[in-house]
Parts: sequence; structure tokens; C-alpha cells
Amino acid sequence: MADPFAVTNQAPPLRGVNFFTQDRALSDALRPYADLADDPGLHRIGELAGSEEALSHALPANQNPPVLRTHDRYGNRIDEVDFHPSWHWLMEQAVGFGLQAAPWTSERPSPHLTRAAGFYLWSQVEPGHGCPISMTYAAVPALRADAQLAKEWVPQLASTKYDVRRLPAAEKFGVLAGMGMTEKQGGSDVRANLTTATPAGDVYQLNGHKWFCSAPQVDLFLVLAQAPDGLSCFVVPRVLADGNRNPFALQRLKDKLGNRSNASSEVEFHGTIGYRLGDEGAGVRTIIEMVAATRLDCVLGSAALQRRALVEATWHTRHRSAFGGLLADKPAMQNVLSDLALESEAATALGMRLAAAVDSSDPKEAAFRRIALPLAKFWVCKRTPFMVAEALECLGGNGYVEESGLPLLYRESPLNSIWEGSGNVNALDVLRALRRPESLEAWLLEIGAVQGADARLDAAVNDVLQALADIENAEAGARRLAARMALCLQASLLIRHSTPDVADAFVASRLANDWGGVFGTLPRTTPFQEIVERTIG
Repeated sequence: MADPFAVTNQAPPLRGVNFFTQDRALSDALRPYADLADDPGLHRIGELAGSEEALSHALPANQNPPVLRTHDRYGNRIDEVDFHPSWHWLMEQAVGFGLQAAPWTSERPSPHLTRAAGFYLWSQVEPGHGCPISMTYAAVPALRADAQLAKEWVPQLASTKYDVRRLPAAEKFGVLAGMGMTEKQGGSDVRANLTTATPAGDVYQLNGHKWFCSAPQVDLFLVLAQAPDGLSCFVVPRVLADGNRNPFALQRLKDKLGNRSNASSEVEFHGTIGYRLGDEGAGVRTIIEMVAATRLDCVLGSAALQRRALVEATWHTRHRSAFGGLLADKPAMQNVLSDLALESEAATALGMRLAAAVDSSDPKEAAFRRIALPLAKFWVCKRTPFMVAEALECLGGNGYVEESGLPLLYRESPLNSIWEGSGNVNALDVLRALRRPESLEAWLLEIGAVQGADARLDAAVNDVLQALADIENAEAGARRLAARMALCLQASLLIRHSTPDVADAFVASRLANDWGGVFGTLPRTTPFQEIVERTIG
């Protein structure tokens, strides 16, 4: 008689898997742009990301969220944030891998594509600590609006040494960056900001607040404030060159749905010193370079969440039996897993295509980024909560408990669709891009690489062109248009770079309406086994 207390029919822990070498979709997505199959850095990241050591830090970093300390024991204002040791371990690895600003100073080929692959892999361990990593990466193109400020800050932003000491930047081994744009009364409408910037010699004094200040523990911030000639961008260091602390009054940390390992704060400025970046009145134009780079990381981070959720679902169902056999062998489950795999592969392909465009100096690639970034930000990030929820369901009750890690992924899944512009903001940004002829031309050029290869895709492209006939009155249909354009873009990439099975199933379900809209409703003729086998070895 079987022991009723014996532990059986449980999936083993997902450990000892190289996240890089086991990801065929990532390999296919990278291959057209660079030969990175043997890249030692990506192999190291993939190996560590799938290790017991790395995965043991994810839950503690989230179960022990940061703690705000506004004053020391004597009543002095210090405005510091304490983090769990697991947070610092994760940050040290990410900085050591050069996932923050290292690509901007690198002389290796395809530095941004390589970094994107690394960021995607490492984000699968724990996504919250990716926020300061992403903002540090994104700060560099904005800082280049001022040669002197760039010279002062970029080398240390690109450093691969994690240094948490509260010192002047010149005395540190490396620094990290953050951002402060939104206010209580404005949100995404940053032109409604009320924070003021008053000239005081070579600097400005800032007075006001920021409703969301990401990663308040870092060394410098790009901040928007109203100068005499309009909304402007400022570099705000936490510690001034003379060693004194810049007034940076942290009011409280946000109690968030997810992203709990990361500190997001409300901050007030009281005579805070800022250095103008770009011209007065050109704040949005200056900081938009940072926004564009963080939008790319929103796409990559969402693709990472999708991938990790897919791997967890596939791993569990390959080891869990029910109703006389392994879950992964059941036709209904194979349909679900295949559908999840299609979503993940398409997100990965689009994220890597965008990263490859960052490496290019071709104006056509710049035009492509202008239209494809808001498209990808809208669609990939919007799809992620649905995808992660379905993957969680594959684990059943096991996926609903914290120890599985799936609740962490699920709570994180809506974030990237909100950060740096929610769905409507990005859909409307697509419309703005389309008013530039070069943007539509870039999208058509990318899709045109497979023109005639699939009649269903050709028909979808024609539908888009018809919808664009009245672009001036398209706001109400902006989301529908953005979704269709993003799907066409993903389909074209899969047709070119993935397997025929994956591409055909994606087009049939996403563009030809042979799909119920719910995951697991692919056509019965779909080669489920072939698609699922690509997920993980």
C-alpha cells in the first residue's frame, strides 16, 4: 500500500537550467542581427539566472520590501531607503554584467542588442530591481544633450561596479540614475507640472514635488520643472560635489500592487540644486530620449515575464500527472502551452528587433524605432497580464501560492503597460508617429520583407492601410489600429526568423481570426508538439 504521506507527483524545482542556451526563441530572434550564440557574457548570465543561488534571492527581495528612513536617531534628516541583502545581490550582478549603461561606452559589436538579451535573461530572475538598471541605461542618451554633464556622469553610469555609498559622484566607483516627471495634479500630462526651477547663478533651485520618483536611493535624477522659459529638464544629484546632501525629502514609499522589491517614492524639493539639461522650455524634448529607452526596457521586461511564466508552465506540466498521464501530453494542455509559446516568441522577436535598431546609425532604423517602440510598448505590455495569468493556471493551485513564484510574476505583469505611458498614451503616440511619412514607410518596409509570403498577413496589412485613410479622426480607434499593426510586425518577424510551424500558427490565430481570443483555442490542426518542444530542453 502506498505511503499516504509520501511526496509524489510534484514537479521538481526549476534549477540548474541555462536560461540562454535553452531559449530557442531568443536564439532565433538574435541570429539575424548578430552572432551571439557563443557570447561568454550571455552564457554566464543564462547560467546564473537559472541557478539555485539566483532564484533563491527573488522571493526574499520581494517578501522583505524596502524601508524608508527619513531621519537618523538624532533627528537629522537623511532620507535613505534600506534594502534586503537579496536586493543588493541582484543589483550587484546586474551592474556587474553591464546591464545598466555599459553599452553606451562599449566598443564591441552590437552592444545594445547584447545588453537587451542579457536584460531579458536576468529579468527572469526578479523583475523589480530592473527599474534602476533600466533608468541608468536610459539616462545616457538624454545626458548627451549637454557635453559637460555627459562627460561628468556617463563614465560612472557605465561602470560595472555597484557602489551604494552616499558620496559625491567623483568619489564613487559607479553611480545609478533615476527619474522624476509625474506630479499629483498631472500624471502623464507632464506639461501640467507645478515644480519650479529658479535660476541661481550656474544652477537652479527646485521647489515642488514628484508624485512618483523611481528608485530614490540612486545617485542622480532627471527631473522636469518649470523654469522661466517653460518646462525644462534638470540633473539633480543626491549628493553635491562638496559632500553636502542635496535637499531631497522623501515623504513615503508607495505601497504597490507588484514591483515590491523596488522603492518608488513621493519626494519634495525645497531649494534642491539642479543643473539644466538642454534648453529652457525644451524639457519634454530632452527627457524623451530617456523615455524612449525605458520604453524599450518595458518591452524587454514584459517579454522576460512572458518567457519565465511559459517556462514555469511547461516545466510543471511535463512533471505533473493527472487523469492517467502527464499534463503536457494532454491535447487541451498542449493547445494552451502552444498558444503561450506563440505569445512569448512573438514578444521576444519584437524586443530584439527593436534593440538591434538601437545599434544602427541608419536614419531608416531611427524611423523604425519611432513607430515600432510605441507599437511594441502598447501591445507586448498589454498582453503580458493575460499571458502570465494563463500560465499560472497551468500550475493550478500550486501556481497560486507564493512559493511557486507565479504570484510575483502576476503582480508584476501590469506594470510595464503603465510605466512610461499607459495603453492610451502609447496608442496615441502611434498616431503621432504615423503623421510622419517616414514612420509609416519604415513600418511598411519592415512588413514588406515578407510580402507575398502569407496571404493572411497581406490582407491584414491592407486592413491597416484602409484604416489609415482617415488618420486625422482615428483617435477612437487608436488601440485597435496599434494592436493590428503590432501583430503584423510580429508576424513578419516570425515568418522570417522562426520556424514555419510557429509562424503559421501565429498568423492563423492572431491575424486570420481562427482563434477564440482565449489562450488554448488554436486550430486543432496546429502542430502543438513541435511548438511546445521549442520552449525548454
